[in-house]
Amino acid sequence: MKKFTLGEIAEACGGKFAGSDSDKNIEITSVERDSRQIKNGSLFLAIKGERVDGHDYIEKCYESGAVCAVCEKPPVNADKPYILVDSTLDAVKKIAKAYRKKFDIPVVGVSGSVGKTSTKEMLYAVLSQKFKTHKTQGNLNNELGVPLTLLSMPEDTQAAVIEMGISDFGEMTRLSEMVQPTICVLTIIGCCHLENLVDRDGVLKAKTEMFKNAAKNAEYILNGDDDKLYSVTEVNGKKPIYFGFASDNDYFAEDIKNNGEGGISCALCFDNTKLNVTIPAIGSYMVSNALAAVAAGRLLGLSDEQLINGVESYKTVGSRANVINTGKIRIIDDCYNANPTSVKASLDTLVNFSGRKVAILGDMKELGTDELKLHLETGKYAKEKGVDLVIAAGELAKELAKGADGEWFANVEQMKSAIPALINEGDTVLVKASHSMRFEEIVDFLKEQF
Repeated sequence: MKKFTLGEIAEACGGKFAGSDSDKNIEITSVERDSRQIKNGSLFLAIKGERVDGHDYIEKCYESGAVCAVCEKPPVNADKPYILVDSTLDAVKKIAKAYRKKFDIPVVGVSGSVGKTSTKEMLYAVLSQKFKTHKTQGNLNNELGVPLTLLSMPEDTQAAVIEMGISDFGEMTRLSEMVQPTICVLTIIGCCHLENLVDRDGVLKAKTEMFKNAAKNAEYILNGDDDKLYSVTEVNGKKPIYFGFASDNDYFAEDIKNNGEGGISCALCFDNTKLNVTIPAIGSYMVSNALAAVAAGRLLGLSDEQLINGVESYKTVGSRANVINTGKIRIIDDCYNANPTSVKASLDTLVNFSGRKVAILGDMKELGTDELKLHLETGKYAKEKGVDLVIAAGELAKELAKGADGEWFANVEQMKSAIPALINEGDTVLVKASHSMRFEEIVDFLKEQF
């Protein structure tokens, strides 16, 4: 990482430094919250969690090579420096903000109700054609994950793509204070986290908090197909760049053909230019993600060839529209998370496949007072799209099954016992639910059975 001394860190977070004056000149090599990841030169973040208190591991981290700990109480028999703070979680945000300021590089901030991670991965694939690019790993997109992502930027980073996920007002303000994006990308304003954000207008308000802390002369890339985002006509004195399927967007697509596992072929259009690409993904929504990435790439001076190569080098991550062929059935593992907008997009993908189409769906959490209505509407959507069978589990998903005229089970275990009699050889099976439903167990069960 870039030169970052203990003195700078203590000053950044306003902590009380315990150590000699010469210790303040020590440079750290990494920032770690997990004692098992400590290396020589690491700064250890002692965080008190629900099950484990990091303060209990400070001495072990010192022994493993840590040069300092940020902590809320003094270590016992500390023989190395530490920085005492009121809240380690608050401190790491301030430390990350200070480290971010060391980089004068393009930083793309990505958010939205649906497609944050796939858009982040597409942006990474595109920008990596020109820059040494740093990106959010896994799901590190919250108020601990974002600072850890920033603090893991190597010294030679030339561009960064930072995913930001929120569930309440104020969170995006705190995240963007650290990220200070030079390009802001918003994908979709959907029905998610409504228990806090109330409705889509609330989601829009919360997501666009990002703009408050954008860098000077930042650019804004918004989904013009989304009615809420299209209503944003000016940000900090600038007209946003719109992307989407509709031809009145600045970046739009033509000749879209979904070839199932063969990818999606299309022409990405802008400024009298057409880039013919094949996106290695199964969901047509990936065309929209590619348009956002191409828009960002053009702002940063990528050539048409680099843009094409970037889009075509995209790779999916984790349980996000990952296709698994077992030899008997085809599984679309999309069980990472779910809300009505993302489930409908996945159903759109499912019906592009040949053969019998089955959707195994579960509760969609954090939808507020309209949660039952939203589940019912999602089930009806599946039926209207021509899904042959919906199998649902969870108390909320009872309404989903009702809307789809499908099968319902109280929990995952009951569902698993019934699945062998409901799935046929040759089926394409979508698996999707909120992460807390643990539908990865369903994916594993399907692979074992078929």
